[in-house]
Amino acid sequence: MPELRKDYILDRWVVIATERAKRPHDFKREERVVESKTCPFCPGNEHMTPPATLLLKRDEEGNLVFDCDKGDERVKGWITRCFPNLYPAFVPPKGEYLEKRVPKIAHGHHEVLVETPNHDEHPSRASVEQLYYALLTLQKRAMLLAEKQYVEYISMFRNYGPRGGASLYHPHMQIIASPLVPKLVMEELTASDEYYQEHGECLYCRVVKQERKTERFIYENQHFLAIAPWASRFPFEFWILPKEHSLTFLDEGEEKLRALAEILRKTLGALSEALHDPSYNLAFHVHPLIYGFEGFHWHIEVYPRLTTLAGFELGGDIYINVTPPEVAAEELKKRVEG
Repeated sequence: MPELRKDYILDRWVVIATERAKRPHDFKREERVVESKTCPFCPGNEHMTPPATLLLKRDEEGNLVFDCDKGDERVKGWITRCFPNLYPAFVPPKGEYLEKRVPKIAHGHHEVLVETPNHDEHPSRASVEQLYYALLTLQKRAMLLAEKQYVEYISMFRNYGPRGGASLYHPHMQIIASPLVPKLVMEELTASDEYYQEHGECLYCRVVKQERKTERFIYENQHFLAIAPWASRFPFEFWILPKEHSLTFLDEGEEKLRALAEILRKTLGALSEALHDPSYNLAFHVHPLIYGFEGFHWHIEVYPRLTTLAGFELGGDIYINVTPPEVAAEELKKRVEG
């Protein structure tokens, strides 16, 4: 029988359609678009993008250093590279920032982070070291953007594949520094903080402790845990959570960034193997730059794009998931361990 499940935190419901349950072989293999044009993210094509606001490279002694492009010059030999999106959703203010400017402009920043010089080195098959470099650059750029007066939230996400909205194949993430906290994140902040104030513990910490003992557990290392959430909205959706209470990705040190790179490599590799490299979206849920929500616990959510949202989901915000999270976790776990 179909099962109705409620999210851990939010007042959000999902129908787990057990009678329509699908395993990996039931999903249609996605057709890949053949690229025919020159990739602007590849080394040698830096002039095809705006100047880098931040890049990671090695100096003459072999040490990792951050740098940026200056004027019309483009730094070569980079490891990761971050620059403004050519088609931004948010733009920096010109001149002095006025909070009450009318009409209200979408002030902020919208940038691209190229994760690797290698065109085909996606996280599902990248080296853990290269993923660590990408996360280190992501963290550094987010911290710099957080210093802007008009920025209240840093959105960090990855669109992969045609169904995930990626227009270029070369591995990259995006960063949007906006003057408002997204509604979904604010709902998570409020609900988790209410739970914390009432029970004296973080609900996400409780989820970490409990789910590692269930069929929804996928993988863990010293610092992070991967699970298929109880009320997964999408087939093969999974989350990655810090095992210790932490408000934001921006606070994590080198050891935890390396552990995060390792679990991303394993879980995204398992997803690719199980479902023939599907499109997906990956989003960081972090604490905003305004403080006061002690009960929040940052995490990453991955949404494979295997099905199409229809009228019931879009019209009522209730999702129908044709793959129980227990089935998804089983399939991903055996590939992570393999």
